[in-house]
Amino acid sequence: MERSLHDRDRVGVQDSVLLDNYRSNEAFLENLRKRFKENIIYTYIGNVLVSVNPYKQLPIYGQKTIEDYRNTHLIENPPHVYAITEAAYASLIEEGCDQCILISGESGSGKTEASKKVLEYIAAVTDQRGQVQPVKEKLLQCNPVLEAFGNAKTTRNDNSSRFGKYMDIEFNNLGDPVGGNILNYLLEKSRVVSQSAGERNFHIFYQLLEGAEQEVMDALHLTRNVGYYNYISKAGKGSGDGMRDAHHMKEVCNAMTVLGLTAREQGEILAIVASVLHLGNIDVTEEQGLAVLDNFAHIFAAAELLGCPENVLRSSLTHKTILARGDIVTTPLDKETAVYARDALAKAVYDRLFSWLVQRFNKSLQPQNKSRNRLMGILDIYGFEIFRHNSFEQFCINYCNEKLQQVFIKLTLQSEQEEYMKEGIEWEPVEYFDNNIIINLIEEKHKGIISLLDEECLRPGETSDLTFLDKISEQLTQHKHFIDHKKADNKTKKKMSREEFLLVHYAGEVTYDVKGFLDKNNDLLFRDLREMMSSTTNTIARALFPKSELESKKRPETAITQFKNSLNQLMSILMSKEPSYIRCIKPNDFKQAGVFSDDIIDHQVKYLGLMENLRVRRAGFAYRRHYEQFLQRYKSLCPRTWPNYEGTAKDGVRVLIQHLGYQPDEYRMGATKIFIRHAKTLFEIEDAFQSKKHELVTKIQAKFKAYVERKRYLRKREAAIAIEKWARRYLAQKAAERRRQAVRVIRDFIKGFITRNGVQTDLNKRFIQTT
Repeated sequence: MERSLHDRDRVGVQDSVLLDNYRSNEAFLENLRKRFKENIIYTYIGNVLVSVNPYKQLPIYGQKTIEDYRNTHLIENPPHVYAITEAAYASLIEEGCDQCILISGESGSGKTEASKKVLEYIAAVTDQRGQVQPVKEKLLQCNPVLEAFGNAKTTRNDNSSRFGKYMDIEFNNLGDPVGGNILNYLLEKSRVVSQSAGERNFHIFYQLLEGAEQEVMDALHLTRNVGYYNYISKAGKGSGDGMRDAHHMKEVCNAMTVLGLTAREQGEILAIVASVLHLGNIDVTEEQGLAVLDNFAHIFAAAELLGCPENVLRSSLTHKTILARGDIVTTPLDKETAVYARDALAKAVYDRLFSWLVQRFNKSLQPQNKSRNRLMGILDIYGFEIFRHNSFEQFCINYCNEKLQQVFIKLTLQSEQEEYMKEGIEWEPVEYFDNNIIINLIEEKHKGIISLLDEECLRPGETSDLTFLDKISEQLTQHKHFIDHKKADNKTKKKMSREEFLLVHYAGEVTYDVKGFLDKNNDLLFRDLREMMSSTTNTIARALFPKSELESKKRPETAITQFKNSLNQLMSILMSKEPSYIRCIKPNDFKQAGVFSDDIIDHQVKYLGLMENLRVRRAGFAYRRHYEQFLQRYKSLCPRTWPNYEGTAKDGVRVLIQHLGYQPDEYRMGATKIFIRHAKTLFEIEDAFQSKKHELVTKIQAKFKAYVERKRYLRKREAAIAIEKWARRYLAQKAAERRRQAVRVIRDFIKGFITRNGVQTDLNKRFIQTT
């Protein structure tokens, strides 16, 4: 990685704000191309990180690189996903602001890998002690399981996320992760029963067949022949090359153990996965207009693994029970309806199993301390999709991306302009496309496509995908972002069938085939199948279909309404946090390393709104703070503001800035905030503060040391006086004793001398002997 800008002619600039011709799309692309050719995949637009997928391993990660970015400012090191994560983490800890990192881009642009690197960095820089390490292990081990059950190989991406994921990580006051919570969005469950040519089903099916122990395979009645199972055999030979399914199966089993799943739970999970494969191999024929099931071995295996009687499964797949005004009516199914019932059961079982796994992980990730913790969210959600054939799933995914683009607009463009206007700061207005008109087209109450789709699903009478198309064509024909076959020009008509409609999204035009819209939106599972699943002996399978569903008389919400509500909840979560952005770009459609396709990248730059973001950052200011906060932090840099300024905070900041000698074009004084244009200016004042802080710390240390030494001296002096007192007392006592002894000796001598002529005693005997 580059460490300076001295090679910018060869490797480009690391922040696109520094481009001379920052309004030019070509200049922006050329800068990305230069860096990509030098294996430099990260570039900034201010504090937004642009990441171009290299489609190969690069030596730019690991513990050494993490240490380089740890405790550093965004500008101090070259652009990197670690730098964005460090900035968000530092803001979380130092300012107490909840954070969210929004990772967006097309399928195959590297979103999932970016989210892994964010988690990797957080795990590396946080503490390793006590209960923190198990929590970090669980957060990291969620990925292998969720990828196995929610990711699949597509024509554009070998590890494409077929669901949306938002993960909240909870931190305590010390900045250590103590828990987490995961929200999942719209698993592409139609993939369970069918895939496009050259694509695979979800990874877990192949991992199970390739990596499970033989005794497990025998218990699940499975063979290792992938081509034997209808639901996973359509990918073709060679589709699993390089996927390392057996290795990943071991990782999945280990991850489930770390996350606290018992051996029984793991066994029941694999049994449910295997039952889906067996369901796909149940052939349906027709005799006299009635459905007949073949492949009894697979019927037996599916029933055993789900934990239901074989005859109940057989009956539920070939008959439908209807409750009508208290009467129970059971009717046999024809072949087409029985196939629908079989596939609907497989999709429902797998979809609910995935949601159960997420809930189970959340239970394992709950923090022990229920106090209010700080949050960092990581959003890894499907990118904008434009395929040759676009159906209900692509409609939902692209609707989601419209909502995310709206958040991006609100948080980085509109809020930027509105704040400057509010503060009275002059700046250059930036024109941008407001996609609210498209969102209203999709979700407006009573008039939008979602409302019209739900209305068609719920109204009585004969309804079909074509009646839905007729309805939206009639209602929306005047909308400039909606085009049907009648409204299309001749060139577009040649590409569209009469069963399709076209939406002009912010990212471009997408043609949707209405076939399957009503069925997928209704998401119906016959009552017989739900009753059967609610009584199975497989405890997890039974938990997926609670009896309360059967007892409820309220019609469940349609799939698109559930998705709309969950999206609105997600938008509220994102709007309540301080955002950081990682915008991922796919360099080509062939998953080839070193290939930089201008047209493909130019399209992504457009729909990611990167040029608008660049113009905003160039016209705007890199840093802003309330006067009170700014003065409180930097007042020590000016003698007139230190230690306290007598006056308003705004006047104090003005005095401080004048003392530092900043030029008028480097900052602006707003109504309540100071705005600093360049990050370089900010870090100059921050460096000065850090230097001054050391000076102040030295003075404080000197005063403290003097205080400590004075206290120590007084204690020593007091101790010395006490020692001297006791020493003098001891010496006086010894002297007095010596005097008393001398007196006794003299007295005895005199007495002995006086009585020397008398009777001999101890006192006079020496005188008698002497004489």
